[in-house]
Amino acid sequence: MDYFDIISEQRIREAHKNGEFDNLPGMGKPLPKDEFANVPQEIRMAYRLMKNAGYSPEESTLRQEMMTIESLIAQCDDEVEKEDLTKQLNEKMLKFNQFMSKRKKNTNSSLFKNYENKIEKKLL
Repeated sequence: MDYFDIISEQRIREAHKNGEFDNLPGMGKPLPKDEFANVPQEIRMAYRLMKNAGYSPEESTLRQEMMTIESLIAQCDDEVEKEDLTKQLNEKMLKFNQFMSKRKKNTNSSLFKNYENKIEKKLL
């Protein structure tokens, strides 16, 4: 245990002994449920950071699904299958645009889309 841990523990014990933790708001009530309780502990902090930055897990999943469908369309030779994939892509893009409109970003801008694609390619 390092020096700061020892000091912290000592100050907490002193505050408890002096009654500084008595009559705190919410005392005796259960803690609020953790919305990320079902997420593995190793990635919980990343999800919280993403949420605080305005991203949601659904948005990330939609981005990945859209990129997968786009790559499938690029490799597809069958026109019927290509049409089905295009319909799926349009549905995903609609959902994605709904998420983005909640965040007040202009998703219809071609400049934004171009910049977004460049960032995604660098990150993946």
